[in-house]
Amino acid sequence: MRWLFDLTDRLTERQLRKVAHRHGRRSMLARLGALMVGGTVLPMLPFDRSGQSGAAHAATGGGKAAADKRDDPTQCEYWRYCAFDGYICSCCGGTLTQCPPGTEASKVSWVGTCLNPKDGRNYLVSYNDCCGKGSCGNCLCNNNERERPGYRLGVHNDINWCMANSGSSMFHCTTAVIVGVA
Repeated sequence: MRWLFDLTDRLTERQLRKVAHRHGRRSMLARLGALMVGGTVLPMLPFDRSGQSGAAHAATGGGKAAADKRDDPTQCEYWRYCAFDGYICSCCGGTLTQCPPGTEASKVSWVGTCLNPKDGRNYLVSYNDCCGKGSCGNCLCNNNERERPGYRLGVHNDINWCMANSGSSMFHCTTAVIVGVA
């Protein structure tokens, strides 16, 4: 049985020496470095989400059904939710503008500019997380219309905004309050 291990060791060593003669350490380090740099740059490249809106329109059947969802504050397609990320408070015991009982609005928020299809005007919408209870778990919605990268915190929706509160930092749901006309 020892002869089998010796044979395997000799074959492995021979193959590794062949590879080492053909390829130097510097070329391997250069390739590894290029791979690492390319991997960090890849998420920064632009991409096109326009195909998703067509799929969403087709899934809702377009027309009247889509219009009904844009008017229903319990639906993710509601027009105020253009930059929304979280659970809709209207499904969690609260309202469109008020947190459910037992929770409090976050001290900080993010904003979005949403188009109201009824009057054709853009509105500034403040998204306030409601804090103090565990997550609601109903009506999850994640829209990223005109979302900015994470280094612009005032318009970034992927942060736990409850961390600014002095009490509990647990996230429950999110409200959408109109703060002005854009």
